[in-house]
Amino acid sequence: MKIGFLTACLPKLKLEELANWASGEGFQALELAAWPAKSSRDYQGRQINAATLNEDGAKKIKDIIEKKGLCISSLAYYDNNLHPNLNKRTRFQNHLKKVIDAAALLEVNLVGTFVGGRADKDPDKNIKEIGEIFRSILSYAEDKGVRIMIENCPMEGWMKFGVPGNYAYSPELWNALFNEVPSKNFGLNLDPSHLLWLGIDYIRVIKDFSSKIFHTHAKDTEILEDGKYQYGIFSRQLEHIPWKSGWWRYRIPGLGQIDWKAFIQTLQYNGYDQVISIEHEDPIWEGSEEKVKEGLKIGYKHLFQFTGGS
Repeated sequence: MKIGFLTACLPKLKLEELANWASGEGFQALELAAWPAKSSRDYQGRQINAATLNEDGAKKIKDIIEKKGLCISSLAYYDNNLHPNLNKRTRFQNHLKKVIDAAALLEVNLVGTFVGGRADKDPDKNIKEIGEIFRSILSYAEDKGVRIMIENCPMEGWMKFGVPGNYAYSPELWNALFNEVPSKNFGLNLDPSHLLWLGIDYIRVIKDFSSKIFHTHAKDTEILEDGKYQYGIFSRQLEHIPWKSGWWRYRIPGLGQIDWKAFIQTLQYNGYDQVISIEHEDPIWEGSEEKVKEGLKIGYKHLFQFTGGS
């Protein structure tokens, strides 16, 4: 199993510089951020410009990656494909198609995204609308030899406080989505960090959804007991801070409460031997390029003891 990371955590580094550093630290894969140039959402970046990529540009990227002994595990563009503002929704989906085009040029067969959500409709209607959208997206991707995977972050409060912003965070919703989009090329970018604080068994889901796990994120979660006492599982209410629940926080692998040995061994026992990609959203190890890199190194060292890095 190869260890990589999502490059959105180092948005100012150009691909060549980033690949050189990653290879030197032992990483074997990069999950390349491919947000559009005008994106303003948090935790996003662009090591490739999907909107303008052509065959010559793709060859240069592949040369950079190959010379450093790396691979591209997937292209990443996570935005709300179900946004209630139809102009924004169209813009997001059009860029997703450009990312799919870029993946085909790079000979990368995975693109990761969110299904998204809208707060003005009931959950069942969200699922039906997601089905309509993603059947079309899958048709576009399949023609280019690209698979689509969705990450299981609930994106709580993204569109409206107290409401999920991404209807793909639980086994109930995965079953509904895979029923709506019955394609072998539609699967999961499984991230156990979200499952832990949601109270979902992150080991059992591997066994139940093994055929749908296309890629995995490595992000940990730390439960803050004082915050849990103060706020409860519904999180801060009177001083709401987006993405800051008050009772849990994301951490680098090994600094939270996920059993990475059990997680990785269960993946392997169930046939997964692809990339495990660190998604760095640890508030303790961010704020500067140096701190982000140190966090990635901490995560790599922890995961390596269970994967062997191969």
